[in-house]
Amino acid sequence: MSSYRDHSYLLWGVAILFVFLTKTLNAKQTDARHCEVCIATVDQFAAQLTDSDRKSKTSVETKLRSICKGMKGKEERFCWYIGGSENAATGLLGQVAQPLINYLPASKICEKMNKLDAQVCELRYDKKIDWKSVDLNRMRVRELKKILEDWGEACRGCAEKGDFIRRIEELKSVHVPKSEL
Repeated sequence: MSSYRDHSYLLWGVAILFVFLTKTLNAKQTDARHCEVCIATVDQFAAQLTDSDRKSKTSVETKLRSICKGMKGKEERFCWYIGGSENAATGLLGQVAQPLINYLPASKICEKMNKLDAQVCELRYDKKIDWKSVDLNRMRVRELKKILEDWGEACRGCAEKGDFIRRIEELKSVHVPKSEL
């Protein structure tokens, strides 16, 4: 009778172990770009903090706010998410400051932030265009417009995809370094 009970416990133990390992492996197989903006920005924060800045949470928060003032693009959006910009609606800055005082790696800080607010890790950098192999004809019009917008250029009178492609080809030599062509 006791051997049946021992086998039952053994099977339950194996089942629990299997579920635990499956969840652990799935967690490790996340997207390589997951939290990329968060990690890069927190690394920038850590690099700019001195030992004297790390004395208190309020001094770190003040320093992070001053760093955030100079941020642009995705980093600026990240600062807004965590409460580092003046018009931010959230106040997660303390959740970044305390781990920075303790020299926690950016990846761990971002893991914790992701649990509090998932949109922090949803920020991603735009993919860089490989100008040597890109086929503009295969891109969507929205992507072509984004290229021109990033360059600060307009395409007046562009009505069709071919118009946008011609405009990009005209301006490519001005905005793309020769080494990337």
